[in-house]
Amino acid sequence: MTTLLIIVHVIICIVLILAVLLQSGKAADLAGAFGGGGSQTAFGPRSSQTILSKITTVCAVLFMLTSIGLWILSGKTTSVAKDIPVQPAATETQKKAEEKAPAGQTAPAETNKPAAETEPAKTDQTPAEQTKN
Repeated sequence: MTTLLIIVHVIICIVLILAVLLQSGKAADLAGAFGGGGSQTAFGPRSSQTILSKITTVCAVLFMLTSIGLWILSGKTTSVAKDIPVQPAATETQKKAEEKAPAGQTAPAETNKPAAETEPAKTDQTPAEQTKN
């Protein structure tokens, strides 16, 4: 859906650029620059719309709508980077142990956990009885 909207958006952009560049300016002569031209309006005399001005208006509206659509769709996409698991960096003790190990063998990773955390406590109580205490 997003790809289709991007293609339509680019086509509208190209048509809009061409329509604007092909139009002639209103009151482009020297008298029009100083407010002449027989009109009391600020932007020159109002004339009937040409086909290029109608194309410009339609393309401008479509450009705004596709821009808003792309903005809405951009919030719904997920990033690929979120799906890639991150591996933790090796600690310096692991790096030193790997350097000391013979070639082709890896040294076991050293842990900084106390002995109580690495081995479960051996008791005669069941887990339910342990939580009560």
